[in-house]
Amino acid sequence: MRWSQMFAPTLRDDPAEADAPSHRLLLRAGYIRQLTSGHYSLLPLAVRVRAKIIEIVRQEMNAIGAQEMLLPALHPAEPWRRSGRWELMGQEMFRLKDRRGADHALGMTHEEIFATVARELNSYKQLPQQWYQFQTKFRDEPRPKGGLMRTREFTMKDAYSFDVDRAGLDASFDAYHGAYTRIFARLGLPALACEASSGTMGGAGSTEFMCPADVGEDLVAHSPACGYAANIERATSALPAASDGPGLPAPERFATPGVRTIDDLRAYDAPGDRQIKTLVYLLDGTLTLVLLRGDHALNEQKLVDATGAAEIRAAEPGEIQSALGALPGSLGAVGVALPVIADEALRGRRAMFTGANIDDMHLRGVDVDRDITVGAWADLREVTAGEPCPRCGEPLEIVRAIEIGHIFKLGDRYARALGAEVLDPDGKRVPIVMGSYGIGVERAMAAIVETHHDDRGIVWPPAVAPFQVAVVIAQSDDADVASAAESIYAGLLEAGVEVVIDDRAERAGVKFRDVELTGIPYRVTVGRRGLAEGVAEVTVRATGETEKIPLDAAAAHVRSLLAPA
Repeated sequence: MRWSQMFAPTLRDDPAEADAPSHRLLLRAGYIRQLTSGHYSLLPLAVRVRAKIIEIVRQEMNAIGAQEMLLPALHPAEPWRRSGRWELMGQEMFRLKDRRGADHALGMTHEEIFATVARELNSYKQLPQQWYQFQTKFRDEPRPKGGLMRTREFTMKDAYSFDVDRAGLDASFDAYHGAYTRIFARLGLPALACEASSGTMGGAGSTEFMCPADVGEDLVAHSPACGYAANIERATSALPAASDGPGLPAPERFATPGVRTIDDLRAYDAPGDRQIKTLVYLLDGTLTLVLLRGDHALNEQKLVDATGAAEIRAAEPGEIQSALGALPGSLGAVGVALPVIADEALRGRRAMFTGANIDDMHLRGVDVDRDITVGAWADLREVTAGEPCPRCGEPLEIVRAIEIGHIFKLGDRYARALGAEVLDPDGKRVPIVMGSYGIGVERAMAAIVETHHDDRGIVWPPAVAPFQVAVVIAQSDDADVASAAESIYAGLLEAGVEVVIDDRAERAGVKFRDVELTGIPYRVTVGRRGLAEGVAEVTVRATGETEKIPLDAAAAHVRSLLAPA
């Protein structure tokens, strides 16, 4: 490829609309252009990187016996209605009607559609099956951001396993876990395998692969000491045992004028860990009290996971006052007939403080087991940095991270809904047990840039770089310099190296800047001074180190640098 013929519209300055480093650099280096919010055109350099990411993923999928398919991106509503997710997905699903008035959607994911194909399986002898595809997904993100990080149209590698039982699912899940570990290592992405919420996917459990990055939208609790890692939506910690003081025969009411917050109540000899925080939520339309320790915060995804609620929102002050007779700040669950779900940290606590459901009044001496009717106990609190790791007891770190992959144990939910059944060894018809495994291709591209860049531009790992080598003609108007550079270029092409020659009539500084900005791993520079010495300069993008190599050995030297270690 000749740079003079290549469409790589690099920019001198950072685009004003770019926030994340990957967004800024992919725009500046001529990889992407925005069409509208959340929709990007991938230009030639990006397409080359994308193809390499796909090929790495494909190789690892094939290595575990997965078979590639391609299913429609436009889905009829019927299978989504059968699974219950037509309503559950809400506004993020792009929906439309065809000319006959039938409901359709642009696919956010493909569990229902793959389960439909799986109805053609009829015997346990055909299992396990592993199927995957690379397909465009559509999500009506309310706030697309970060360039390719969060978009409304993107490529997903989604894979699905089909087994006869849970033991088979566990084996498939482990195989994908291993494949994902290898994929991210080959892509140059540091990946923490984290316990995670299954969200709207459902199922018995899931693991997220998270890449630490300052621009990450997720928070991960991580123990460097033992390797424990969990999304904040699933993370736990080992809380020290509480030491409650002597209790009272019954809760005692006392006046708390102007008290509205946990901190306000501390003035009444009520430390945060001895207070019961009472939150009021509507869960699928049912007003519910959510109780936590006063110094703990609620993680809403944990509440969703614990209750299975499809619709969740905090109650409005008017709704709260109508149901409880008081405004937030004086709320409690003592003697209340509403459903109550409480965090595990409150189990067995005595001599606690809580609101009396009368404005400016609180209760002391509350015994949780005696005085509150808790309908359900769950882990609801959000872990904070410094709390003890649940495995090793060392302090947890909270790090920002990008989700780069997610694997789910779906179970038989979709098979039951869509009628995907097989005969088991006893001749009984049983639903197929499924797993689901996703990697966002363009998001992986952005995550690589987040992880591999410097103040001069992108620093692609060689495995995914659009070109492995750039040959730069320092003085394009010098025939001898150009001839020597062309000779090295031809030698690299003949050896199968992915190489571009910068033959533009530009200053050497402009060419060097563009090679660095676009992140090509190796640069071979041929100029008048080097030609006089009989050498070319070989520069490693990642380190900036430059070697002088004899002209007739330059191509071979670069090939040796590209050879696997």
